[in-house]
Amino acid sequence: MASRPVRVQTSGALPSRPLRALPSRPARGRATGPTPRVSAPALRLVPGGDAGRTPRGLLGSRRAPFVLLVVALLVLTTLGLLVLNTAVAVNSLKATALRTANAEKAEEVQRLEQQVVDGATPAQLAAAAAAAGLVPAGAAAYLVVAPDGSATLRGTPEPAPAPGEPEAGEGG
Repeated sequence: MASRPVRVQTSGALPSRPLRALPSRPARGRATGPTPRVSAPALRLVPGGDAGRTPRGLLGSRRAPFVLLVVALLVLTTLGLLVLNTAVAVNSLKATALRTANAEKAEEVQRLEQQVVDGATPAQLAAAAAAAGLVPAGAAAYLVVAPDGSATLRGTPEPAPAPGEPEAGEGG
C-alpha cells in the first residue's frame, strides 16, 4: 500500500494542509521492539481509610465563619442604607419647610415694600406727620457767612404755629 496524504484538522487560526504519514522510526539510544504495557497498580483496602478524609461536619464548620461574615455584611449594608435613606428623607422634609418659610418671608418683604411705596406720596406724608403731632414749618431765614467770617441774616425767622392753632394763610 502506498502512503497517502492525510488531512489533519487544525484550529481556525491555521489553514489545514495535507501531511504525509511517516513510518515509525526508532529513537536513538532505544531498543527497538514493542513498547512494554504499563499495567494499573493493584488496589487494596486500607483499614481506617476515613482518617485521611475530612469529615463533612468539619468542612461545614470551616465555612460557617465565612457565611456568617457574608450575612453580617449584608445585614449591616442593609441597615446602613436604611439609615442613609431616613437621613435623606428628614433633610428633604427640612428643605421643604425652609422653602415654604422662605416664600412666606419673600411675600412679607413684598408687602412691606408696597407699603413704603404707597406711603411715600406727599399727601400721605402730610397726613402721617399731622397724626404724629408735627406742624408745617413757617418761612425760613438763612445765615450767609462771608469769606472774612462775618454772618448776615437773610429773611425773618418765625416760630412754627402750635399744633392746635390754624395757620394765618388758611382761611375758612
